[in-house]
Parts: sequence; structure tokens; C-alpha cells
Amino acid sequence: MTGIDGEKAVLHEFLTYQRGVVLAIVEGLGEQALHRSVLPSGWTPLGLIEHLGHAEIHWFQDVLTGSAEPPPWGWDDAPPLTTPRPASAVIDFYREVCKRSDELIAVTPLDAAPALRHEVEWLAEQTGDLRRIILHMIEETARHAGHLDVARELIDGRTGLGPR
Repeated sequence: MTGIDGEKAVLHEFLTYQRGVVLAIVEGLGEQALHRSVLPSGWTPLGLIEHLGHAEIHWFQDVLTGSAEPPPWGWDDAPPLTTPRPASAVIDFYREVCKRSDELIAVTPLDAAPALRHEVEWLAEQTGDLRRIILHMIEETARHAGHLDVARELIDGRTGLGPR
């Protein structure tokens, strides 16, 4: 692969990989475990996955295109990184928003400027085109996959989950 098309394919591959890692880490956890906080900050594995879905909406819909579809339950005010929703609803939501992000990535040139400038200046400077938005989401997703790794180990002792 060469050129921008090849670069976009590689960036998308890494983002897709990290999304898969997130879901693989929590695979097999029951409803109670997915809603369980194991760290003093209070976040839950399912709340973190919902947060990643919101990040997909924010970056690929709101910032990139200037228009975002709200989650099926709307924008609520649940405590940060927690959710009252069942696991199936959150996992389906995450998969759907990732699919929508993929559609937008497919039709947008890597050097396309976002429709909106992020309100946080340092983030706006780092995310001035689709290429940098994808890189930001790779970083965001991978960072939270690491958090989920730790939570999973604290919940049931399992480590090394997901594709490597």
C-alpha cells in the first residue's frame, strides 16, 4: 500500500484493532462484573465502553462532520464513566457508533479539516484533520483498553485477554 489510501487503511486497521481489544477484554464478564467499580475513582468497565462510544460520536460525528446523532438514550448525566444501562445495550451502542465512524472515515480524505474546532485548544491543535482525529482515537481507545486490562485482572484475575 502506498499513498494516502494506504495510510488511511493502516490507521483504520490500528483503530479497528484497538476497538476489538476493548471488547475482547470484557468478553465473558457478567452483568454484575461489568457494572462493578474496582478502583477508587468509581468508573466501571461498562461505563468506560459507553464513554468510548461517546468519544467516537464526538470526534467522528460532532467534530469531523459538525453534526452528531445522540445515543439512543440521549445525553444523560450519569456519574462519569458509569452507566445504568444493560451490557447488551452498551455493547450494541459501541459497535453501532464504531460502524458509523468507519463509514465517515471511508468517505473523508485524511487531510480533510474537521467541520468544528475542538473547544479545548491543545486538542484542537492536535486534531486539525481526519488523520490526526484517527490517531487521537487510536490513543484514546488503547489507553482505555489498558484501564480495562487492569480492571479485568482485579475482577477475576484474568490477564492477557484480547488479540495481541
